[in-house]
Amino acid sequence: MRSRTARRLVEWSILVIVVLLLAGIFGQQVRTVQAQAELAAVRSTLGALRTALVIDHMIATIRTGGPSVASPQRNPFLLMDPVPANYAGALGTLTIDAVARGSWVFDPLTSSIGYAPKYGQTLEPPSETATLWFRMSAVAGMPQLTAQRSYTWMGEVLQ
Repeated sequence: MRSRTARRLVEWSILVIVVLLLAGIFGQQVRTVQAQAELAAVRSTLGALRTALVIDHMIATIRTGGPSVASPQRNPFLLMDPVPANYAGALGTLTIDAVARGSWVFDPLTSSIGYAPKYGQTLEPPSETATLWFRMSAVAGMPQLTAQRSYTWMGEVLQ
């Protein structure tokens, strides 16, 4: 009877270990998928911002009847309809440390937009604030949104 109880205890112990191991692997895969989804959302938002800047520039060019120079001081988030739900606002009254992870900000002093990733563990180069920064500029009159540094996230270059 004791050997049967001991054997059952060993079987249950092995089962618990296997279940915990599978749960750990599943948890890691969930984090990877969440990071991939966040990266896709960041790329999509950057694309939408760039499109909004170009459309705004084209409208200004048509209105003035000639080439116009894009104003880098303008908040590109305000050109979007609707504004992304995770847009936290403009820096000034708000600091980057006070921004929730997964939020976008606009810095009017440097004409930059920033993103604070939720799942940026694989972001390179790692920085103190772990925030991605993109500078707005106007090259030959056309608005540009370029990464301030070369960011690699999950092995993919983010521009």
